[in-house]
Amino acid sequence: MLGAAVLVLLIVFVSPLCALSSALFSARVVHHVLLVACVAPLLALALPAPREQSVGVPFAASTLTLWLWHVPALYTAALQQVPLYWLMQLSLLGTAWWFWRAIFSARSALPTALVTIAAAIGQMGLLGAILTFAPRALYAHHFVAPLSYRMSALEDQQLGGLIMWVPAMLPYAVIAGWIARRAWASGWTPHGA
Repeated sequence: MLGAAVLVLLIVFVSPLCALSSALFSARVVHHVLLVACVAPLLALALPAPREQSVGVPFAASTLTLWLWHVPALYTAALQQVPLYWLMQLSLLGTAWWFWRAIFSARSALPTALVTIAAAIGQMGLLGAILTFAPRALYAHHFVAPLSYRMSALEDQQLGGLIMWVPAMLPYAVIAGWIARRAWASGWTPHGA
């Protein structure tokens, strides 16, 4: 799992996706989704929590972190200042890793873990919907570059919102299905059943 996480990190930070994410908001969304929904769970499987953890605080921290970095002024500042950029990347990855470690450790609280994954899908989908239906482009850093790709800044933002809203839920759904299947295969049953 660690090797797979490193491979996805290479795609995120070394491939052309990284340069493209400086130009297009929609590419930045793909970049962030790969961090929080692919690299973070792979790291959580490779470096699991030593004991069962509660999922509430990690969920709140990862959600707050994701939403804060999408505040237009903070987002723009992060793309203009290298230390802030790396703080954004590390905080998104770190809080998502914490979230996934808690999810994977929740053996006795399987329903809570699955509901929390659904809540994570919901909050990301809500942010995506807000960005998709915003009446104007919100991210100054991406006002001009999308024109080179034959789209307006608003269209780029709408595409990013749609990516966050729909395709981004797929890794979460796959992981939820895998957790449920693994639990049922090992004989897990709801308390009292």
